[in-house]
Amino acid sequence: MKIMSDNSETVFSNYGIYDLTDDLELLLPNTSIKFHRISDNAFSYFRKNSEGEIVEKIIPVKSNDLKIELAPIRPLNHPARRTNHIFLKFDKDIHLSANSAASIFVHCPIEIGIFLIHDSIHDSLDWITCNPLNSRFGLYGSPDTGTLCKYAEVSSAIDYNDSNSYFEGVMQIILENTLSFSQSISKVVFPITDNTLYYEDSKTIIDGIKITMKKRAAVNIAEVKPTPVDTEWALASIWDKSIDSVHHMEMTLE
Repeated sequence: MKIMSDNSETVFSNYGIYDLTDDLELLLPNTSIKFHRISDNAFSYFRKNSEGEIVEKIIPVKSNDLKIELAPIRPLNHPARRTNHIFLKFDKDIHLSANSAASIFVHCPIEIGIFLIHDSIHDSLDWITCNPLNSRFGLYGSPDTGTLCKYAEVSSAIDYNDSNSYFEGVMQIILENTLSFSQSISKVVFPITDNTLYYEDSKTIIDGIKITMKKRAAVNIAEVKPTPVDTEWALASIWDKSIDSVHHMEMTLE
């Protein structure tokens, strides 16, 4: 991806796997990452992010066969790791007639992970967000019993190629209204830990979700379940493999 400035052209690094044999520099929006070989068996790591924070590490190595992966990850780490849930607020309500279904694409925030690859193992080294000002929490439900979520106001996308590089991926949402009357929906809340990410160059796809609007007893609810993507794009490494998966979510319809 290329961003034009007044006097120069900035070329940002694509997602993917890089050989780490000597020095390596990766450039992202407002963020620079540098690896430097300091000896035959060690590298230094330097990262300065969009908030001016500097992270430095020493990486001992046992062999020369070391690789780095730069990949999109779930947006759960900034400003702090507190939840597995994400709250997407649509910029426009979605209206479905009775007993109807539809499919849409929406943008969804992402973060970026840096992984060390050795002996076929992908170790989590560091993570960043290129959009810290719009990375915040929200609460779904009441203050005492509600669900803490990462919150994002999202817009519709044209298709999977319409992602906002380094900031947002694209997710497909399948909506089904099984109720006997029309229904609008303005948001969706779900655990994103079951949604895998994929990348090509600087673009990102995220596993989709299916929202089924239905009646349970005397309450109208929206059941949310993940739906896998069928794609040839590269599978992104998982940042935190210890996270417990929650396979569905139910919301009360307004």
